Amino acid sequence: MVFRERREERRTERETFGRGGNAVHYQMRQKMVSIGDDYWIENDQGERAFKVDGKALRIRQTLALEDPNGNVQCRIQERMLRIRDTMEIEGPDGAHLATIKKALITPLRDRWSVDVANGQDLEVQGNILDHEYTIEADGAKVAEVSKKWFRIRDTYGVEIAPGQQDALMLMITIAVDEMANPGK
Repeated sequence: MVFRERREERRTERETFGRGGNAVHYQMRQKMVSIGDDYWIENDQGERAFKVDGKALRIRQTLALEDPNGNVQCRIQERMLRIRDTMEIEGPDGAHLATIKKALITPLRDRWSVDVANGQDLEVQGNILDHEYTIEADGAKVAEVSKKWFRIRDTYGVEIAPGQQDALMLMITIAVDEMANPGK
């Protein structure tokens, strides 16, 4: 019975993620040397979908996700003086959207919790340093991040399930990357 349920879960997951799935695909390519960590996120047609604008010369890490026209969609702010690494995601009007916290003890794999203000809380787990992890809500995968699809250095893909907030999922991916690779 357990195997049959798991097989059905994998079949449903394949309908959304992977080759032939209906997930939205993004490609994140960080520049190697950049003032303020600016880079573009492209969709699966190679079009620029979002720009990550790193604010240079600030005491705490601040990043903004902008649409191609320069309109801010979300903003990340690092929270200082906390026991665990923590970042806040804010909307364009400054409203709190989510808080991302690193788990204190993670012996086997990296784990992060995402407290979403007006929605389901999320869990991020996998191998963060190698960009191979999933974002889940109540045990169901809502996004997948993978570097294995690309041979280009510092490039990785993000697949987001239909019905999810793409900007929020991308900001979670960016925040986890920033906290896992400080000073990069």
